[in-house]
Amino acid sequence: MKRWRLVGLWLSVCLAGCATVPGVVTDAAGGREVEHALAGQGAPVVVFENGLGARLDWWAKVWPDTVQQTTALAYNRAGYGHSEASPAPRDGAHVVEELRTLLKARKLPPPYVLVGHSLGGLYMQLFARKYPGEVAALVLVDSTHPDQMRGAGNPDLWPTWLKLAFRLSTSDVVKQELAALDATGQLVASLPVDPTVPVFVLSALRTPGASPALADDVQRKRADFAHLYPGSTQVWVDSGHGIPLEKPEAVVQAIRDALQAARAARAAAPGCAPAAGGLPGACTQGVQSGG
Repeated sequence: MKRWRLVGLWLSVCLAGCATVPGVVTDAAGGREVEHALAGQGAPVVVFENGLGARLDWWAKVWPDTVQQTTALAYNRAGYGHSEASPAPRDGAHVVEELRTLLKARKLPPPYVLVGHSLGGLYMQLFARKYPGEVAALVLVDSTHPDQMRGAGNPDLWPTWLKLAFRLSTSDVVKQELAALDATGQLVASLPVDPTVPVFVLSALRTPGASPALADDVQRKRADFAHLYPGSTQVWVDSGHGIPLEKPEAVVQAIRDALQAARAARAAAPGCAPAAGGLPGACTQGVQSGG
């Protein structure tokens, strides 16, 4: 059973409370109420996506520095916190479209710096591959791999006690997201990578409680991000899976690097000039509206 302690620990951490992001409100977007926080000023906008079972407060230790640098949005997906549930399937394709609807409702123009942890990283990979013109940079924080649920990570291999514990301790939306995870991963894998989008990968060095076989599987998938995104910057962090809580300074630095890369690319673009108000990194040309 030692092999499965990691999963139990992961579930308990993901479902636990943590520090608070200030200024959280619940407002309408796309016909649903969505709980979110929006703060800071400047461009590009940093958009945070949470992991499976996690809420926006996972970014509480990263939030203060980010909103000093630029505009930032963190939110709870449909069915999390005070965000209204959605009747749509809980796969990545619907999550991405719901996020784009929220960004439009809050009048936040692309391109964005997308930051995703765990399953949120898989959703942000899908966003970046479907809409590369709307993405200034991608930051993957110990992201789920497109093949995460294959091999040793297959939930079908979980022991009976763990399957029962998962069913009893998680919400319906978490179960639905997990059930759709492999399909989302294969959709991500089917889409091309835009080599012009800078990618920053934070990978955890530790997999506490895992058997050697499971730890090897997890580490191989973490290392494979260098092959999934050629030219990306990968940083190995002395942390477990919960990097935003355990080593927030690593996430802060990755976001700073992503903003710097995005702003440098914008400044080098032909015909680029400061937008009204002199927002750093913003241009009057080349900004695409969502569609």
